[in-house]
Amino acid sequence: MPPLIAPSFLAFGFGGGEIVMVLVVVLILFGGERMPELARGLGKTLREFKKATSGVEEEIKRALSEPPPVKRTTKPVVSEIATLPPPPTPPAPPPPETPPQA
Repeated sequence: MPPLIAPSFLAFGFGGGEIVMVLVVVLILFGGERMPELARGLGKTLREFKKATSGVEEEIKRALSEPPPVKRTTKPVVSEIATLPPPPTPPAPPPPETPPQA
């Protein structure tokens, strides 16, 4: 025998009897006139929630598919060497010390 309620309605462990009881309580509390209005509001809320979650999901997928940007932390050495000034010339050595004559 096929199920009376589609499996998608059995989310969170709610069976057919529980769903019918919830609908009866909602009908008693709000009346038949407000039921379509409540269902419309619930539909809009679910639609907006799905849009938001799909937007976040797409952003995550896009971020994961892009390679991270490569940051250069050092400059090329060759160009730096070309711009360095010439090294200073070393000072002249002192003249050799001559022994004192007596």
